[in-house]
Amino acid sequence: HGRLKAESLQQPTLCSSSQTVKHPLCVKHPPSVKYAWSFLSELIRKHEAIHTEPLDELYEALAEILTAEEPTRCHRSYLLPSGDSVTLSESTAIISHGTTGLVTWNAALYLAEWAMENPAGFAHRTVLELGSGAGLTGLAICKMCRPRAYVFSDCHSHVLEQLQGNVLLNGLSLEPNVTALAQHPGHDTADAESPRVTVARVDWDVVTAPQLAAFQPDIVIAADVLYCPETVLSLVGVLQKLSACQKDQRAPDAYVAFTIRNPETCQLFTTELGRAGIPWEEVPRHDQKLFPYEEHSEMAILKLML
Repeated sequence: HGRLKAESLQQPTLCSSSQTVKHPLCVKHPPSVKYAWSFLSELIRKHEAIHTEPLDELYEALAEILTAEEPTRCHRSYLLPSGDSVTLSESTAIISHGTTGLVTWNAALYLAEWAMENPAGFAHRTVLELGSGAGLTGLAICKMCRPRAYVFSDCHSHVLEQLQGNVLLNGLSLEPNVTALAQHPGHDTADAESPRVTVARVDWDVVTAPQLAAFQPDIVIAADVLYCPETVLSLVGVLQKLSACQKDQRAPDAYVAFTIRNPETCQLFTTELGRAGIPWEEVPRHDQKLFPYEEHSEMAILKLML
């Protein structure tokens, strides 16, 4: 619904509920009640501001929303440049079951948008994502960048359960385990459009280098995982273990995207990378034009040479 929101609010005279909150995608996978209420209220306000009579159906849709109860889970849908979409089932609470991994954060959008602008870096490669959360970045890459295989990973049981559901919700099939990926690294010609996908439990503090090597990653990514000093140290530990996973004499490249909320946390990350002997460089900034970002915040992607 992100693009629907952006386009419709620019052209209020052309908007109807069937193009927005009653769009087939929103009917099939309803957004949160709070989002739908905010959207319709703003759309009606924009109609009134230009003295255009809002359509009755917009008022009717708003009346429906006002009597609706907010469920504990909702859907968030994003339109992709191909015309396809990514739909996520998310928790309506920012922190739920003791984790922030059940909602989508800005850096996940930013990394997904960068990946879609640079699909060659992911095509026909095996991608390991650390801290996948709700799964937006990985699902966008799976649909737009033609990876050979994709490993979503997290350590929280509720997040892993949600990840599996979101993979299936978006029409991708799940391999039963990582061993299946390793045994069948290639594609059948008939199935070349769909990557092999698995969801894995990876606890950064206990995972071993051999366990990481079993994923056989060509590229490693992570988004919005630098939110406190403890996670920074754990992440660098995982990256050190990955740097030992030589594959054809070449360790995987890694890309870490984050929102710069606390400069000290970012500084700690680069300091610890230096201490671990992991070179890095900042990826050039790219336009934030595809997705609706929640706020105007500064984001960055670091490329790490493991």
